[in-house]
Amino acid sequence: MICYVPAEQAPGEPRAALTPTTAQALIKLGLTVRAEPGVGRASHYSDADYVSAGVVLDADRDAALAAADIVLRVRKPSVADVARLKRGAWHVSFLDPFNEPALLAAFAQAGVNAVSLEMVPRTTLAQKMDALSSQASLAGYAAVLQAAARLRLALPMMMTPAGTILPARVFIIGAGVAGLQAIATAKRLGARVEAFDTRPVVEEQVKSLGAKFVKIDLGQTGQTAGGYAQALTPEQIARQQAGMAKVIAQSDIVITTAKVFGRKAPRLVTQAMLDGMKPGSVVVDLAIESGGNVEGSRPGEDVVTPNGVTILGHANLEATVAHHATQVLAANFAAWLTHFWDGQAKTLKLDLQEEILKGCLLTHGGAVVHPQFAPKS
Repeated sequence: MICYVPAEQAPGEPRAALTPTTAQALIKLGLTVRAEPGVGRASHYSDADYVSAGVVLDADRDAALAAADIVLRVRKPSVADVARLKRGAWHVSFLDPFNEPALLAAFAQAGVNAVSLEMVPRTTLAQKMDALSSQASLAGYAAVLQAAARLRLALPMMMTPAGTILPARVFIIGAGVAGLQAIATAKRLGARVEAFDTRPVVEEQVKSLGAKFVKIDLGQTGQTAGGYAQALTPEQIARQQAGMAKVIAQSDIVITTAKVFGRKAPRLVTQAMLDGMKPGSVVVDLAIESGGNVEGSRPGEDVVTPNGVTILGHANLEATVAHHATQVLAANFAAWLTHFWDGQAKTLKLDLQEEILKGCLLTHGGAVVHPQFAPKS
């Protein structure tokens, strides 16, 4: 079988779905691995290293897509690219399925098996292929670095002959994968860190990283089977905002990570809260791709409020550390392929009742088969 990895065409996307190391692993499975020249250039993986690993570079993108049995890429394809794939081929990438019904229809019409990385179940068995987690961890790390670079304050406490510099105060909203990594990074840099999450179960994790857990009484809350925070009611969001307002006013950096999978992100930081922050403070909105947690945040822009607060709305912060983001993401792809690989038949196993495949396979046999996205009869 031929596995082809095209170079990413989405603006500002430096990551790749393949590294020389994962290429070697896929070749050992029995795959012929082809890639578009320059596939890893933006994340500092050279064509020469891919060739040394056994990858065949193929510059004829359209012909390579048409010949491939498996296509791996980071971002969702265009409908035109989907039409180039052969029937029965596998396409694995982030697909944004909740917002792309036309793309799913195109996959079904083309007879392609479309796999969405976002939909890989968050189970122990699927941990090695959990691309959302691998990328969120790096986004949390990068959020602290980007905020610190804009803050114009030192983060750690410093004792100097001229006096003591107090540590910067960092408030993390949401203690999922991104939030926990942001906490750990801010603590390593010497900041005073506080964090809040609607799930009381994460309090011990927050404390274990050296941060203070902010308690706000929201009533009944919890998490989904996949580990995501459950959506709050409007009344609970109002109580959360009121409880966070004082902490935000005292903070030098605020990082929001609150996402509700498959739905618009909750609006948590209001204009009134921003107005109450100190001039020069920085807010990072990690939920910007799903609508944003912060009022006034804009995708891909730094917004400065009238009172001098900078709101960072970078939609792809993990891309700022693209080399390592590619390293772990490519490992997620390789883990997925390895899990479903039939070593004897040298092909992918297709068991529609297998737990992981059932969760992430969106189209098969000319139809949308995932129950969350299949047309309602």
